[in-house]
This record gives sequence, structure tokens and C-alpha cells, in this order.
Amino acid sequence: MESLKKNARTAGLLYLVACIPAPFSLLYVPNTLIVRGNPAETAARILGSPWMLPAAIAGELVSSIAFLLVVFALYRLLKGVSQPRASLMVTLYAVSVPISCLNVLNDIAALILLRGPQFLSVFTTPQLRALALVFLGLHGSGLFVAQIFWGLWLLPFGMLVYRSGFIPRFFGVFLIANGIAYPIQSFTALFFPRYSSVVSTVTMPLLCGEVAIILWLLIRGVRERPLVAAVA
Repeated sequence: MESLKKNARTAGLLYLVACIPAPFSLLYVPNTLIVRGNPAETAARILGSPWMLPAAIAGELVSSIAFLLVVFALYRLLKGVSQPRASLMVTLYAVSVPISCLNVLNDIAALILLRGPQFLSVFTTPQLRALALVFLGLHGSGLFVAQIFWGLWLLPFGMLVYRSGFIPRFFGVFLIANGIAYPIQSFTALFFPRYSSVVSTVTMPLLCGEVAIILWLLIRGVRERPLVAAVA
């Protein structure tokens, strides 16, 4: 049981650390730098804070890769409940890693365009700024694609938590709801953007499932209940 509790605390700590760069990279920087429909203002903001977009790119890469350590720690914690489901959990998250890593190339492309190396002199400044805004928009769309898998891996994770017996079942239900909310938000943003804000407002409370499980793993760890009895 001591080993199980230690694994739970380790998974919770890794989960928390991996999440730290996400608000800055995925929310603060885009909301601060990108002005929809205004390439000139967007370019001015990016060039005026030359460290911010590179920092967001680095944070996004670190977070994506660090989450691999999280899912492997959760696999170690939960494989005794159902190894096939634990393996599926790892696989579904692993699919999102190359998507996220390749997606940052769109931000890198925007930086290259705005910094204006010599070989881009055939384009006018307004053209370069417009192209940069296009790539920044593609990065946002790429995040929605990755977000589908950020939700899908939570489904087997939630099922494992629900069946574990050493973590309250409520957290399993919450994680499954969280896992469903992510793809709903993604598909709405990609194909029905007009309704994106409404859907995001409705599903936002469901996205607290990950926050809840992180806090539980860190503060409480696991219940003192034998794994064999729980699975039985």
C-alpha cells in the first residue's frame, strides 16, 4: 500500500508540473499577442515582446513531452486494475505528442515571417504580416486537433479510476465527463465556430476533472484498500 500511495503522489506531482506551462503558452500568450483580423497590430505586439512567443513555443513543447512522464506514472499506478485499458490510456495520449510538437512549427513560421530574413524581401511587409497571422491561426486549429486526444485518453483513465477502488469513483466519472467535453469543444471550434463560445461556456465546468484528480493524488494519495480486493 505504501508503494501504491507513493506512486499516486508521484503521478500527481508530475501531473501538476506538466500543467504549469500550459496556461501561459496556450492561453495568456495567444490572448495577449494575437489580434483577430489585424495583422499589423499582431505583428507589433509580437515584435514588441520578442521573448514571449518563443517562450510560449518552448512551454508548449515541454508540457507536451512532460505529459508522457505523467501517463507512464499513471500507467504504473493503474495497470493492476486493467492493463489493456492502461495501455490504451498511454497510446491515446502518445498520439497527441507528435501533433502538438509539429503544430508549434506554425508559430515558428510566423516568427520567421515577422523577423523578415533577407530571402523574404520579395514579399511586402503587409503580405508577411498577413501570412504570419495565417500561421498563427493554423496553430490554433492544430491545438483543437491535439485537444481531441487530450480528451480521449481521459476516457480509459476515468474508467480505471472508477474501477480502482482506491480512488473515489466520483473522480472517474468527472474524468470521463472531462474526456467527452474536450472533443466536443474541438469539433465545435473546427466545424461550427459560430457556436464555439456557447459550447465552451457550457462545457467549461466539466474541464475541472483533471484539476480534481491532481489535487486528490497530491493531497490524499490513495485509499488504504488492497488492490486485489478492489478489482475483485
